[in-house]
Amino acid sequence: MRRRALAYGIIMGVCVTLFVLSWTVVRFFSPPAAIVMSLVATVLPPIAVIIANWNPDRRD
Repeated sequence: MRRRALAYGIIMGVCVTLFVLSWTVVRFFSPPAAIVMSLVATVLPPIAVIIANWNPDRRD
């Protein structure tokens, strides 16, 4: 369980970082890159939840 929680936290941290960087820094240099970063960040939360809930019957 601890590994899955750690993976969830890391993925969500990457998600927040991508959102913040894309709309505070990257958009000034390349708006299309900022949009792509936001799209990637939008996909990450469901992936993090799937990883966090993967095989709940098995103990880590």
